[in-house]
Amino acid sequence: MAHAQQDKIGRRGRDETAEERADRMWQELIQEVRVAQTGVQILFGFLLTVVFTPKYEELSGTDQTIYIVTVVLGACATGALIGPVSLHRLVSGRRVKPQAVRWASRLTLFGLVLLLATTCAALLLILRVATDDGFVPYLVAGVVAWYLLCWFVLPMWTRYRHTAP
Repeated sequence: MAHAQQDKIGRRGRDETAEERADRMWQELIQEVRVAQTGVQILFGFLLTVVFTPKYEELSGTDQTIYIVTVVLGACATGALIGPVSLHRLVSGRRVKPQAVRWASRLTLFGLVLLLATTCAALLLILRVATDDGFVPYLVAGVVAWYLLCWFVLPMWTRYRHTAP
């Protein structure tokens, strides 16, 4: 009986137990991670090939540094976005799904921040190589602002505006 009461306390807007909620949230998180993983893996794979091209040797020291930072950011983003899979595999069957969902969610959010940094650093490098115009930092700053709006500001505004107290 106490278990049934505890399940009712843990319910939020849906007729599901705490375990069912954790299962649903895990499935939703994994679908979100799949999208981000695909993007970061394609970008990271592309970045890994650049160093082996003849053009790399022609890059200025600054551009080579931007490249190295971008590759490291991409590696970190890849790790953070694949982390939830490893987390799930290592704790599966241990009855800690709610905690695993929280940690996987944190890893995913951190991975998105790293993906933002990787994408913008790659854009900076590409635009610096493609053109030597002074507008490049402003263009990259505009893209950063756009990503922040789409990935964080709008979701947080929606969360604030439409979440019941």
